[in-house]
Amino acid sequence: MASDNGGKVAAIIVAAGRGTRAGTSDVPKQFRPVGGEVMLRRTLGLFAGAPEVALVQTVIHADDDALYRQAAEGFNLLPPVHGGATRQASVRAGLEALEAHAPGIVLVHDAARPFASSALIARAIQAARETGAAIPGLAVTDTIKSIDRDGFVGETLARATLRAVQTPQAFVYGPLLEAHRRAVREKRDDFTDDAAIAEWAGVKVAVFEGESGNIKITNPEDFMRAEAMPTERLGDIRTGTGIDVHAFGPGDHVVIGGIRIPHTHALTGHSDADVALHALTDALLGALADSDIGAHFPPSDPQWRGASSDRFLKFAVERVAARGGRIAHLDLTIVCEAPKIGPHRDAMRAEIARIAGIAIDRVAVKATTSERLGFTGRGEGIAAYATATVRLPGGEP
Repeated sequence: MASDNGGKVAAIIVAAGRGTRAGTSDVPKQFRPVGGEVMLRRTLGLFAGAPEVALVQTVIHADDDALYRQAAEGFNLLPPVHGGATRQASVRAGLEALEAHAPGIVLVHDAARPFASSALIARAIQAARETGAAIPGLAVTDTIKSIDRDGFVGETLARATLRAVQTPQAFVYGPLLEAHRRAVREKRDDFTDDAAIAEWAGVKVAVFEGESGNIKITNPEDFMRAEAMPTERLGDIRTGTGIDVHAFGPGDHVVIGGIRIPHTHALTGHSDADVALHALTDALLGALADSDIGAHFPPSDPQWRGASSDRFLKFAVERVAARGGRIAHLDLTIVCEAPKIGPHRDAMRAEIARIAGIAIDRVAVKATTSERLGFTGRGEGIAAYATATVRLPGGEP
């Protein structure tokens, strides 16, 4: 069994290319959406949410800093580094940046393969630990022929010995870094993948089973194919609901959706009693199957007395990001006779969007009365109902 010195697992996401074969676009292909989500963000989320991956190092083009910040928002990643003129140079930049972290295993993955699964990542890590260097491959089903310079068939190759190679490619970190450095010293810059560099440096590379859905998006047709992927390949879509109620008490304002609204009464509660943000917090936690707001912020704990509820919602947002997920939509309904919610609706949407790190068009705020029925109808308090839609890394084949 190959030794990785018990070090951490790191992933290098190669995202420095220009994607010229992908068709006309204002942005490089890795920043274009697939299945409703930016390709690079989908790829980053997969690795950020992988339990065994401790470090994620992205390699980007020097012109893409602003696009990258938007795509990576909310993820716990290492600062990106700028790549070189070739994929080989970009991977080496990522390897050099990881040296201070001393990883044991490194995965190298193309940003343009956003549909790899967590199971494939786990197989890559295990294969690297067992062999020292391993790549995913698929058996070739077409007959493959080599041709000469004039376009005539030179040889028909044996399909049984051929594999179509994918990423993530997985290696013990030290030997791969040294192979890249040696290639620089010997002025070799013609390798198309890291397995080829490792082979050239004398490292035996094993092949483990790849995935047919782990497509590389290169041409315009690939984007169309990606949009037609089965739903499970587009991510694990979760929905959670949250409900909260608070009674009125003495005071001159309420806080709803993070917005202070003058009123004849205040809402009573251990924190600032923001029913809207409490319901949204529980909806996000519910989508993650991660207990509820009371379990994470118990009313018996004095540190939460009078606390601003944006802290609770931000906590739930960070829990989503820690799983490599993304908030797709937040829907909120507030039930009360007074105060009037309509004049403050857009301010609430903007504040919720700010806390959640999403666009305002992904936040819906509605209000209704209960037709004078129940405690809200009697003006005794306010209720809020929330639904959160979250997209987590998924796509198990």
